[in-house]
Amino acid sequence: MAFAGRIRSGISLFKTIAVSDSVSSARSFPSGRPLIPALRDYATASAEKTGNVKVPVALVGESGNFASWLYIAAVKMNSLEKIESDLSELVEAMKTSPIFSQFTKDPSVPRETRLAAIVDVCDKAKFAEPTKNFLSLLAENGKLKNLDVIVKKFMQLTTAHRGDVKVLVTTVMPLPPSEEKELKDTLQEIIGEGKKVTVEQKIDPSIYGGLIVEFQQKVLDMSIRTRAQQMERLLREPVDLSNL
Repeated sequence: MAFAGRIRSGISLFKTIAVSDSVSSARSFPSGRPLIPALRDYATASAEKTGNVKVPVALVGESGNFASWLYIAAVKMNSLEKIESDLSELVEAMKTSPIFSQFTKDPSVPRETRLAAIVDVCDKAKFAEPTKNFLSLLAENGKLKNLDVIVKKFMQLTTAHRGDVKVLVTTVMPLPPSEEKELKDTLQEIIGEGKKVTVEQKIDPSIYGGLIVEFQQKVLDMSIRTRAQQMERLLREPVDLSNL
């Protein structure tokens, strides 16, 4: 398939983690602060001489705000790469350890237990201090349940910071290497030089055929499913015989 033509026309941290009530007695923590003011302070805690930091992509919603504040703090502390690496490992741990993933989302876990477990995990994994502080704030205020979404949005910011463009391509089956290269080269032409294009493939048989390309908040939907829906809407429209 000529994907380039279509687009132009369409323009090892944790192996096993077990969290038990005994963790709650391992450490003691001071009473928590309201999360929003605490995160704002966290993002502006570094010296003023570093200047204002602007987020490369405007994110919305609570998780977007958390990600933006963490990004600002990370840039000011010159710790962006390390924090990104830490959070990537943590997300991978959530994928591979159902117990740990359940722990982060369980509202019945006492605050002290959440704090003790997260700090212990950060220490053992040798996470950076800003990473530990941020995760502690989330744990302290019951926001660990949103961690995967916050991290995903944070990664959007770090990707944009590097000038990279992540492209999500949805097809019914994996693209052959030659077609993936053709697609990537075409997207590179569209997006322009100076930015690195990374293609992520997603398989979705429900689109029937064709492809959907998503990047930089743009969607190029060239799927057979969408074309069929458009045709169905067209056929359902009443015919005006007055002009015949």
